Amino acid sequence: MNAHQNRTLLLFLAFTAVRCLAATNEPPIHASHWLNAADCGASGSTFETTAATTDGSKQITVAKVGDFKVGQGVMVSKCNPQFTRCILKSPDNPYGTKPLGDAAELRGYDGSGGSWVVYLVEVNSADPLTFRWSDDMARTWKGTKVPVTFDWQPLSCGVEIKFKKQEWQPGHMITFNGRDPLFSKIEKIEGNVLTLAHAATRTVKGAVVRHCDSEALQAAVARAMREKRNVLIPAGYYRLTSGLSVGKVAAMVIEGASGAETVLDISEGYGSCVSLRGGTDVTVRNLRMVGHTGLGDGPGWHSFKTSSGKACWPVGLKPCSAMHISNTERVLVENCHASKMNCEAFYCQGNSRSGTNAPSVYTKSLTYLRCSATNCDGNGFNNNDLAENTSVLQCRIVDVGGCTWEGASRFVRFIGNYVRNSGTIAMGNIGSRAEHLEQLGSGQHIVADNVFEGRTFYNNRPGGYIVRATCGTTQVIVRNNLFVNYNSCGIEIIPGGDERHLPTSNCTITGNIMDMTAIGEPSRVRTAIHVGSSDVIISDNQVYTRGACDTNVTAVRLTEPAINLIVHDNLLRNCGTGVLSDAAYALVGEVVDPTTFKAGRGTIPMERRLSHRYRGFNLAWFRGTKPDGFSIIESFDPETFHFKLKQPRAIKVNDRFEVFAPSANWLLHDNTIAGCAQPAAFTGHGSDTSLFRNNLVERGGATNATKAIVVSGQFKLIDNNIVGFDGKESAPKPGSKP
Repeated sequence: MNAHQNRTLLLFLAFTAVRCLAATNEPPIHASHWLNAADCGASGSTFETTAATTDGSKQITVAKVGDFKVGQGVMVSKCNPQFTRCILKSPDNPYGTKPLGDAAELRGYDGSGGSWVVYLVEVNSADPLTFRWSDDMARTWKGTKVPVTFDWQPLSCGVEIKFKKQEWQPGHMITFNGRDPLFSKIEKIEGNVLTLAHAATRTVKGAVVRHCDSEALQAAVARAMREKRNVLIPAGYYRLTSGLSVGKVAAMVIEGASGAETVLDISEGYGSCVSLRGGTDVTVRNLRMVGHTGLGDGPGWHSFKTSSGKACWPVGLKPCSAMHISNTERVLVENCHASKMNCEAFYCQGNSRSGTNAPSVYTKSLTYLRCSATNCDGNGFNNNDLAENTSVLQCRIVDVGGCTWEGASRFVRFIGNYVRNSGTIAMGNIGSRAEHLEQLGSGQHIVADNVFEGRTFYNNRPGGYIVRATCGTTQVIVRNNLFVNYNSCGIEIIPGGDERHLPTSNCTITGNIMDMTAIGEPSRVRTAIHVGSSDVIISDNQVYTRGACDTNVTAVRLTEPAINLIVHDNLLRNCGTGVLSDAAYALVGEVVDPTTFKAGRGTIPMERRLSHRYRGFNLAWFRGTKPDGFSIIESFDPETFHFKLKQPRAIKVNDRFEVFAPSANWLLHDNTIAGCAQPAAFTGHGSDTSLFRNNLVERGGATNATKAIVVSGQFKLIDNNIVGFDGKESAPKPGSKP
């Protein structure tokens, strides 16, 4: 045996050992443990044919019988115009699912809009009573101030609506779908005539007949749950009108033959290909899941404001996703691949711990391994509650119109993934200032060893940060990621604290290599690393552009009133600005008395209960853009959001102010800044403990650079080595305190 064969054998033995260890938590694989979905009638067939249907008849004449069998489900196009999902939503709840009932009548869908048209009709004025309506999920409004006549009124595709005479308010919405397929089951086959369980409602010569495997696959899952078995889905193409629902099982595996050749297609249906609700231990692996809305084919990942001022997400009117998980204790999703999903491709939501209190059921461990979300109009991965221990590992996210990952959840690992042309890894968005969130925390994330290529893409628009922690997130590590030719913003850690959120804090950004070179398209204004939160370390990163200095790039931006920032041993090259500091601001929203006010619109965080609460912080006032004096903050109330000053002042609504610490504890040391048009610009307020020390600032090839360091606040410059800037105005004197 030669050396190559020895090495191959050793690798095989090591791989086998790993597989054996990984399998120790699963039951032995015996045929008796598995139920083949084909044995429950699932066809997995791509066969289709044309047929003639007759209005009122259950019999259809097909061109070829093919592999159709009695008992199988079928979908027949064009022959069953109908209205589905007819909902009345109240002004205060655009997500309600109350049946329409007799609030309005509908008639006349003629199928001219295709097999599926989503209608949204919203009352937008009570006096006079008017409505607006859309047939493309609110991308456009076909009528905007249509008077309600309480008689039949036309929309599109033959559809007419008739409002009931009742109380209507702005924000009342009627949503419904116009559809034309017939979903049924074969009861008899005689020659080329199929007898179905349901009659067609339209005479059609060229209807398309295809298999529908929803009921058969669900029957397999239900039987496996009863018999405590796993489900094997053979290679095939399984069309669904609704997904597989797994209830409270102790343990189950749903496994396809391969992630390429076992396809669940929900493009003609609603909901998720696989839904898990409750239970203890579920594994789903080796499936490809296909929806109906690729990137740019739908309304995009955005909401619109209803006439009652609420936010409504139109994707919910025609939802499809790969998986929906709710309160299943342990879940492994392996080698599953989602495409053309308009909601979250992989979604989890359920109960969670509140401080020291734990619910009886909640998701404790969720792992996505070697999965993908590609060509989706919605989010890639989303854990929309505070569930614990979600891991997205070695996955691929490409051409996703919503977030790559969105998570308010705890103890998340986003590691070893590849991301291109997709939305933000959004950490936080907790939507709560509850006290228990200051006990256990929330939004803890490790984002590591990933590759981000190209640019951020969100809601059909390029731009924005690809890695972003805000709004309640705490304890975040962003490390050892590669950014390749990145023409959008990179990493942002900002407080986001307002009346809905606690601020973000305690983060580390280290070891990232960020190539911010724009390739094949115009350079965009972008920032590699932006930090406005307190207690953050930025270290050992490389930020650069290849070739000439790109003046659109800022390497590191730091924003007051953050305190306790350490920035060290970073290499910043060929950027427009190397290091920039600035200040957040807010406007006075409400005046209580000459010493007390509440902040309105702005970016100054509303601090946590367990924090400095701005005691002794400085406050700089502005009238318009002009400075208008200083105050000292006595306290901040995190319940009422009131700032209290030590001395009274004439305060007016919309006065602009900035807040900064008397001791900010900013230490920027041992960084190398080379070839940048503006190596360092400290335009914030600074403090006695704001230090720029032992840094190398080298002009390099930045021919348009004139000043090495610009300072307009209180920053100490100590023992910096400035090379290539010979003019008198190139920098303040070392150790100076402007």
